[in-house]
Amino acid sequence: MTKVKVYAVLTAKPGKELELEDLLRGMAAPSRAEKGNLRYDLWRDTAQPRRFILDEMYVDAEANSSHRETPHFQNYVGKISELADRFVYTVIAVDVIDVRG
Repeated sequence: MTKVKVYAVLTAKPGKELELEDLLRGMAAPSRAEKGNLRYDLWRDTAQPRRFILDEMYVDAEANSSHRETPHFQNYVGKISELADRFVYTVIAVDVIDVRG
């Protein structure tokens, strides 16, 4: 089983910062509750406050795919283009230390 990590970099469109943050915060609890989700964290860039980073990890590609089919993800997809520019990076481990804490 190969873990899948997703980094989504979202930059709020001018005046949409609060709406974007609300949408992303609303994704946290249901995403964390999904079977196969290992992490779902939201970060904000200190140098560019309109930029948010989603840090997600799933047990495998199937869990990541299942996430994309959930109602909360579909809601997100329906709204995100109005609120932000985004880049999504889906990666697998090459040389990673499993740190907990």
